[in-house]
Amino acid sequence: MIVGILGAGQLARMIALAGYPLGLEFIFLDPSADACANPLGEHLQGDYDDPLLLAQLAEHADVVTYEFENVPADVAEFLSTHTQVHPSPKALAVAQDRLIEKTFFHDLGIPTPVYAPVDSLEKLQHIMPDIGYPAILKSRTQGYDGKGQSVLKSAADLGAAWDILEGVPAIVEAFVTFEREVSIIAVRNVSGAVAYYPLSENYHRGGILRLSESKVHDPMQAQAEAYILRLMEALDYVGVLALELFEVDGQLIANEFAPRVHNSGHWTIEGAETSQFENHLRAILDWPLGSTAATGHAAMVNFIGGLPITEEVLAFPDVHLHLYNKAPRKGRKVAHATLHTVNAGQLQATLKKLAALADQVDDS
Repeated sequence: MIVGILGAGQLARMIALAGYPLGLEFIFLDPSADACANPLGEHLQGDYDDPLLLAQLAEHADVVTYEFENVPADVAEFLSTHTQVHPSPKALAVAQDRLIEKTFFHDLGIPTPVYAPVDSLEKLQHIMPDIGYPAILKSRTQGYDGKGQSVLKSAADLGAAWDILEGVPAIVEAFVTFEREVSIIAVRNVSGAVAYYPLSENYHRGGILRLSESKVHDPMQAQAEAYILRLMEALDYVGVLALELFEVDGQLIANEFAPRVHNSGHWTIEGAETSQFENHLRAILDWPLGSTAATGHAAMVNFIGGLPITEEVLAFPDVHLHLYNKAPRKGRKVAHATLHTVNAGQLQATLKKLAALADQVDDS
């Protein structure tokens, strides 16, 4: 069985690593000659819309998936006419446009921040009395890890923020004063079976996820499950889906969803009965889903920009290091470490030290 993956970054790498024990083979389409998943399968190097490479991918892959949501939706649509593609091109198209995504949430009764589309500085100036300050101006497409975003603290910020976007269609959202940022990861297979992982509590800085901690028996679990189930059913979704949320006064407010395996679920590799990566493969192949139960207390720390010294990370008890085979670069996710233990107190003590080590090499 051959799985095709659009993209060959660290998420594709971890999908392939999860698939090898299951006897799966992989073929990647990625423009980069040194994409970090390349050693784990056949690499088709070129643009995602290269017709010859897409034909080759469709011919050889029994099913195609993708590792990030900026793959052109029409590429996924084309491939779906020649082979199985999961998640669906519709899920990709919704996730790629923040306005369509927010409208989709609204139509499903999932709360969101107050938002409005803007296509000119004049429209932005006109709408801000309804949105209020502070607010966030975001490009509708091509945004990730804080890119394409500006915080608006007053009317004096509007001109410069609009200039940064260089006139692309945008959306402005009211700033949410949240108590926590959380995410839920769920998985649904072709036959419709669904499973949910425990909530992750997340910490960002500079728009980039720095740390995630699994929260078993979190009081917001049921509400998060209800919201993500609505998404999966409305999209007839297949694969792993991540929904990012803010908690405000006992209510969850949707920020965005990712139609793929997700950074906040990396702790599942060592901290759950079945990792998000293995379950994604099980789902798109319509195999029985594995248990999503946590096997103790778990957390994940990202290494951004700079690589840690392997021996220093492995000196911590109950820590597992995952290097992505990526050259250090400012703002780049180059590795993560997961911490898994049965002792909650030990987790917090080690997590604090591990996060401090990540800060030492941070070049974001």
